[in-house]
Amino acid sequence: MSLAVGARRPSPTAGWDPEDEEFWARSGARIARRNLVFSVFCEHIGFSVWSLWSVLVLFLGPEYHIDTAGKFTLTALPTALGALLRLPYTFAVARFGGRTWTAIGALLLLVPTLLAALVLKPGVPYGTLLAVACVAGVGGGNFASSMANINAFYPHRLKGWALGVNAGGGNLGVPAVQLLGLLLLATAGVAHPRLLPLLYLPLILLAAAGAWWRMDNLPASSMSSGQGQALREVVRDPYGWAVSTLYVGTFGSFIGFGFAFGQVLQMQFHERFDTPAKAAALTFLGPLLGSLLRPVGGRLADRYGGAAVTLCTFLAMGAGTVAVIAASRAGSLPLFLAGFVALFVLSGIGNGSTYKMIPAHYQAVARTAVAAGADPAAAEAGSRCRTAALIGLAGAVGAFGGVLVNLAFRQSFLAGGNGDAAYTGFLLVYAGCSVLTWAVWLRRR
Repeated sequence: MSLAVGARRPSPTAGWDPEDEEFWARSGARIARRNLVFSVFCEHIGFSVWSLWSVLVLFLGPEYHIDTAGKFTLTALPTALGALLRLPYTFAVARFGGRTWTAIGALLLLVPTLLAALVLKPGVPYGTLLAVACVAGVGGGNFASSMANINAFYPHRLKGWALGVNAGGGNLGVPAVQLLGLLLLATAGVAHPRLLPLLYLPLILLAAAGAWWRMDNLPASSMSSGQGQALREVVRDPYGWAVSTLYVGTFGSFIGFGFAFGQVLQMQFHERFDTPAKAAALTFLGPLLGSLLRPVGGRLADRYGGAAVTLCTFLAMGAGTVAVIAASRAGSLPLFLAGFVALFVLSGIGNGSTYKMIPAHYQAVARTAVAAGADPAAAEAGSRCRTAALIGLAGAVGAFGGVLVNLAFRQSFLAGGNGDAAYTGFLLVYAGCSVLTWAVWLRRR
């Protein structure tokens, strides 16, 4: 029977239940996959805008009168705002719907790109640059809303993979903007930094249009309404802070290194990287590999368990940091690059495995509640709600790790002229995260 004129077409997501295998095979997988594709694209553009200043600082020559410490501050500020926005962005998905908020979040990216294109020229006050760089943090908020949205679309058995693909595709925005910056440096030269944000304007509009026309809003029950209460529960739960701490070590390293690596190369090996183009030619490699391997971390966690993969990752990151320290003291550029690329790769894998630990934990809690007599539907709704809340909390806390990385580099180069003090601090963090992973998740009780 055809629909009457003016009748509302049934929503393809009505009664959404990805755990129902028949529903998943019939239509759920196709709908989830379509939403994942456009979610990845929007998050990718968001990450590019968020990390825009990791490239723009390479264009700021002597005529801008900004020293090394000032440039590290310019890359720390958008990281900080992006971290702060992750919690409200997570809740915005439940309040407005994934489709609606993804489109709004994409359009908000127009603000930092337009401002950067307007103000970037010699003679601009440093305070103005700080304000404009800070606004780029809106791109960091997109990650949390995107992850919370995609988490609700996929069944538990596929969450590690789906969240890994979503986050990895978004993370690719970091090397993408760095490659575009390299292309501009090689063609237009260092005198035209405003071309870089201008290139992103049509991509932002395309992302917003794609989200609006091709994504879906899930029913309120599937999007886990009542996230304010869930966040209060998660904040009081030591498990939430333990996972968030691990994410400081993984994602904080990835985004912090991604923002700072070009400057670190210029400072640590200034005789080899005497022009911005030479530094930019290498900065994209680590973020690229780390982003591509994030889904691998999720897939490994699906198979072997998030805690086991995360522990191995932190132990290997400690070994990579030892290599970086040795290379720094010996002045070995090949070893330095190998160590840092390893850190990027391992942090990408750790990002995927750590996020898998969030839905897995609350699924286990829900199963325990059902075994004790709780209503299965209510237990599943509570699991999704707490998962979304912890995704926002861990994403926000983890992103602050990127701020700490940039501040550590800033202080280390100011005090000693090299990054050795910062590298030693990173080594201690990875050792602490290894002990935490073993003590909370893997130690025999």
